[in-house]
Formats: sequence, C-alpha cells, structure tokens
Amino acid sequence: MEIKILVADDEDNITDSIAYALKREQYIVYKAYDGEEAVSQIQNFRPDLLILDVMMPKLNGYEVCKKIEDNNNMGIIMLTAKSDLVDKVLGLELGADDYMTKPFDMLELLARVRSLSRRIKKGNSDIEKTSDEVLKIHEIKICLRERVVYIENNMIDLKPKEFDLLSFLVKNKGKTFTRDEILDKVWGQDYFGGTRTIDIHIQRIRKKIGKYSEIIKTIPKIGYKVVEKIYES
Repeated sequence: MEIKILVADDEDNITDSIAYALKREQYIVYKAYDGEEAVSQIQNFRPDLLILDVMMPKLNGYEVCKKIEDNNNMGIIMLTAKSDLVDKVLGLELGADDYMTKPFDMLELLARVRSLSRRIKKGNSDIEKTSDEVLKIHEIKICLRERVVYIENNMIDLKPKEFDLLSFLVKNKGKTFTRDEILDKVWGQDYFGGTRTIDIHIQRIRKKIGKYSEIIKTIPKIGYKVVEKIYES
C-alpha cells in the first residue's frame, strides 16, 4: 500500500524540505502553501496523511481540521511554532494524531510519519481481515468490519482512533486498563505522544455517545474501563 502525504505550510522552504525528505522515503507527496489550497488538495487527492502547519494564511491549521472532519481515515501531524500545551491539546481535540513544535528535527518527523503510516496500513488491513462481528452494549452497536457505530439505529461520526478506542474498551468491558496499556494496545508501542491524548479521545467519545457516556468509567489514578451497567463503579 502506497501512502499519500500532503504537506501544508506557508513557509516554502519548510514545505519543500519536508516534501523532498518524504519523497526520498518513497512516499507520494503533494504540497500546499496556505489553508485553502490544503483543503482543495485534500478534496482532489484524498491523502492518507496530512502534515499541517497551524499558522497559515487564508485558513489556519485548526480551521483546515474543522473542514475535513469527514475524512475519518486521514492521519494528521500538526506543526506549531508554539510550545503552549493549550495549542497542542486543541489540535488533538480537532482530530490530530500527533504534533511537533518548530524548529523540529527532520529525522524525528520522518520517524513519526513512519509510525503513523504503519498504523494507517494496519488499520486498512484490519478492515479487510475483520469478520462481520458486531459489538453491542445498551443501544450502541459497533460494526467492526464497516468501522461504523450506531446509537439507537443512528450512525455517529467517530474518527479512526475514537472508533479503535471505543471498540477496544467495549470488547474488553469490565476490565480496567491503564493509560499506558491503552496507548500500547490502541496506538501501538511506537507512538510518540503522551497519555494526554487518551483523555482527549475519551472526552470526545463521551460527547458523541451522549446519554450512554457513563458506560466509560474513569478509574482514578489508573485509567479507564467500560461497564455494562451504567451505575456500576
């Protein structure tokens, strides 16, 4: 499977340098130099992975993320000149998988791209291999093969890692997992980010499953588990 990557940054030298390094790694690479061009390129070429600068003209990186929310299978690495945790958390909340602060080391960026690419390939492979198994809890139905979730027969929009996380916890309902265990099982051992991303994904899942959000229990100082009975601790 060939991985298509879009690099979007208004600094020409950064965009061109990243694109050159990625092409040497045998990726298919597209480039954009502002947010509107990035959205257009995404619609035209449907990349598997997006390397997206936060501070771009016309549309910033956050606005681009909001416009491509329906691209559920796209991996996103955000580039930011800011080291503020709030900026990084906002990117994760909008669907980014990872982030890097400028200036960054090109070898580290390539390592993160390889890591995310492996997860994308694995996710696509899992779709092909998964049986027609359906997980059910209350009025939530998780169709593993199609990678869709229904609540009371209405399909809800989950991003890839939200789907993977919810499926993992429901499949192992009743069992408590630490955040590190969840990172290992859902994100993979080569994930570079911290456990904060799990908390953000849990928040998003709870919001999307609405009145059934209490099936996901926070276990203080440990992690999370899914329970069958909402009043169960």
